[in-house]
Amino acid sequence: MTITPAQGTEKARPDRGVVVKAAGGTLETVSVQAGGKPVEGAFNAQKTEWRSRWTLRPSTSYTVNATAKNSVGTTSQAGSTFKTLRPQATVAASLDWILQGNQGKTYGVGMPIILDFDRAVHNKAAVEKALEVKAEKPVEGAWRWVGDQKVIYRTKTYWPAHQKVTVNVRLAGVRAAKNVYGTKNLSRTFQIGAARISKINMKRHKMVVTVDGKKARTVPVSGGNASTMEYTTTSGVHLTMEKDNPVRMISPGRKKGDPGYYDEMIGWAVRISNSGEYLHQTSGQEYCLGKANCSHGCVRQGSADAIWFYKNAQPGDVVDIKGTNRKLQWDNGWSFWQLPFETWKKGSALA
Repeated sequence: MTITPAQGTEKARPDRGVVVKAAGGTLETVSVQAGGKPVEGAFNAQKTEWRSRWTLRPSTSYTVNATAKNSVGTTSQAGSTFKTLRPQATVAASLDWILQGNQGKTYGVGMPIILDFDRAVHNKAAVEKALEVKAEKPVEGAWRWVGDQKVIYRTKTYWPAHQKVTVNVRLAGVRAAKNVYGTKNLSRTFQIGAARISKINMKRHKMVVTVDGKKARTVPVSGGNASTMEYTTTSGVHLTMEKDNPVRMISPGRKKGDPGYYDEMIGWAVRISNSGEYLHQTSGQEYCLGKANCSHGCVRQGSADAIWFYKNAQPGDVVDIKGTNRKLQWDNGWSFWQLPFETWKKGSALA
């Protein structure tokens, strides 16, 4: 038998793991431990080789014990004790602020998983191999890199409602760049709640909200007045991102006294893009609801409807808007559903 890293190694690369091989026989048992905890691994089909499944932790001592047997039944034993290197620099990961700060809460069926790194990742394929998404009701999904410090996961179709999803970021020991290794793993479990899908037709000034496929509410609305492109509501698949009551809204690119300037506190506001679009309570012009588009780009609702929408909205709920000449860009907020899935997958380092 041969064991890699070999006995006495002091600076083993953690991204290369543990490999045990047998020549002239087959492996019977392999045990790898660090601090009394077992290391996951698997045999090949012929049981002539065993490899650890994930990368090893840096600056950690490991012990390997293995047994093998030849064709006439003779058993042999081998072992190795080694230590992984101490990295010159480290990289850490964090999940988007929603998943970080809202453990135990429910999310919508469009919810993305956004992972940020505190330094540039150059070995993207190695990092992506360490990312695991496990769902009770699995659907196809893929990661897409946005720059060197962010990777985003979305599914091909919306998540099936009412299930748990777990994200495992097995970054410890992954070589993210030259002399840069992860040192900590990260895991989060979150709940996909009801399938809340709102479809808004700006030409008809109407929103229909369904919950788990059943119509829950029909709401008269008023969208952007389209006097300028920025005051035009974007058409496309948005996701609810955050909410507050009230939200201070100030006209972009304008100062006090300019035409179209506003500075208002708006109630029951649910954000759906990074360009300032919300679904919120109308601050006046109730006569526009269901009849005309009078806002600065947001979708206005009457008080009762706005309060109902606000109280029931989950991060990641789908808001599908159509009927305007301004297209939602795929990277405006969580508008990742604007990209066809085949295009989305091309952003993976493992494509």
